[in-house]
Amino acid sequence: MAGPAEFKGKAALITGSSGGVGLRVAEQLAEAGASVFINGRSAERGGRAEARLRESGYDVRFIAGDCASYQDAAAVVGTACSSAGKLDILISAGAAGEAGPTPFAEMTPQQIENEFRMLLMPRIFPVHVALPALRENGGSVVLLTTEAGRYVTPGESVLGAVGASIIMMTKTLAKELGRFKIRVNSVALSLTSDTPMWDRLRTGEGFERDLFTKLVARFPFGRPPSADEAAAVAVFLASAAAAQVTGQTISVTGGLSFGGW
Repeated sequence: MAGPAEFKGKAALITGSSGGVGLRVAEQLAEAGASVFINGRSAERGGRAEARLRESGYDVRFIAGDCASYQDAAAVVGTACSSAGKLDILISAGAAGEAGPTPFAEMTPQQIENEFRMLLMPRIFPVHVALPALRENGGSVVLLTTEAGRYVTPGESVLGAVGASIIMMTKTLAKELGRFKIRVNSVALSLTSDTPMWDRLRTGEGFERDLFTKLVARFPFGRPPSADEAAAVAVFLASAAAAQVTGQTISVTGGLSFGGW
């Protein structure tokens, strides 16, 4: 966990952060002194998240916008930059898809297209928009992705393809942006408790329920990582303690995908 003033004077934007791991990242950064901007598609949900964090005394502001739209992403980043006068940290948490775990043969062409757009674009559009601001003083970018981009997970063909794209983009962007003193890393997640996807799979039926049951039984520590535990790794990657870490994807899966177990 970051220290109480580790991010004092830093401005951080966390996109896709009105819930789940993104919201926990926002909370931990704010607790450590950062001025934090959170984002999401739902103004109602984002407003509740903002109110909860501000009640704890944190410097947090919600900016509504669907970052699958480049125009919205530009507006979100622009609002954060103009309000703070700078941008030091971008955590691109992205957004969940609509289809959920589904065998590829059972997906419609429209679902395939929509899932790529909803899963990939909200993660990369904010990074592209934020580059001019990050170039001014250097900074840190952390993308949240999925371990399905590294290891085969039935029902997650499109999600895995997006995850693999983010992992490769992390390496390429780190190499391209290093000359501007911008670090780029990512965190790969599997099943994480205290998140909307956890609730969806836990209460789902059919394929989703079977997948949930198999995954939970395979965690070597007897439980999945919590949202707070996953967020702490993203916060570390954004911190000065990770000043020499770039181009890396850190798995936070409780050992689920570790081949040695």
